Amino acid sequence: MGRKLIENYNECPITHSMNIVGNKWTSIIVYTLADRKLRFGELAIRIDKISRKVLSNELKEMEQRGIINRESYAETPPRVEYSLTKKGEDLLPILNQLCAWSKGIDLDSDDQSNCSTS
Repeated sequence: MGRKLIENYNECPITHSMNIVGNKWTSIIVYTLADRKLRFGELAIRIDKISRKVLSNELKEMEQRGIINRESYAETPPRVEYSLTKKGEDLLPILNQLCAWSKGIDLDSDDQSNCSTS
């Protein structure tokens, strides 16, 4: 898609990982979809700082990378739900560790998000 990947000539596993989840929104979307299916509008509401255009682009890229499922229903009006694939679910313990690691680290921000999936 449109995101520029980090060149990885030496096949570094951390560089490869960051090319998959290293952008601003991927981890937040994965965390938001933990243990649930959500429609586009529901995702947009839960991740209120993301524009709908960026969310749409991120979801397309994540679907191409096999991180999320996009399930479309032949209804009127059309309904589309997003959920995590096995690959996406495998990220959750890693994200939980990042949340635990980040506690107590002050970024001089007033927005202190609550991290927990279970």
